[in-house]
Amino acid sequence: MQNGTKRSMRVRRHGPAAGPLSGRSKRSERKSSGPARVQLTDPKRNYERYMALARAAASTGDEIAIENYYQHAEHYFRLMRAQAV
Repeated sequence: MQNGTKRSMRVRRHGPAAGPLSGRSKRSERKSSGPARVQLTDPKRNYERYMALARAAASTGDEIAIENYYQHAEHYFRLMRAQAV
């Protein structure tokens, strides 16, 4: 083969296709404190948190972040109303 055209026999893979067990052991060892835990704690606290984040985003003028935080706040507002009924 000419110089520079020889390819390495090693194949590099990235992402989920890297192997049958790539990353699984690390994920299974971690303890999750993900969104489900936050959602079940207190909708009022989360509603107030997202409203505060929306106000902070409004002060910077980031319209996309504002809308995102308002949508999250609305979700928790609906949870509060559902609990009240």
